[in-house]
Amino acid sequence: HVQLVESGGGSVQAGGPLRLSCVASGVTYNIYCMGWFRQAPGKEREGVAAIDSDGSTSYADSVKGRFTIAADNAKDTLSLQMNSLKPEDTAMYYCASGYSDNPSGFLSSAAYKYWGQGTQVTVS
Repeated sequence: HVQLVESGGGSVQAGGPLRLSCVASGVTYNIYCMGWFRQAPGKEREGVAAIDSDGSTSYADSVKGRFTIAADNAKDTLSLQMNSLKPEDTAMYYCASGYSDNPSGFLSSAAYKYWGQGTQVTVS
């Protein structure tokens, strides 16, 4: 079992940066992929960025060039550096961990087993 705790959310003006962090605890040695998802009110949850055990990354088209995902395996920490934020980036952001490859790719929620409680990001 893995526990995921996100932090770093908050309110920011459009164009500004924000950095999210996710700390994993518990059985973490077999994590295959980790990702960031977001869900805005009235909208479906969407994959934002993901990284696998080889360090390969995936990004949603809407955040490419603005967001950067990184993993510090020694510290069991996942981060999401978000730059040039837009009001449409406003959402609850969730960290997730997965344990195998997935035919739908790592931006699909089907690839993940454990989820954090989320951290709110508001861009105005």
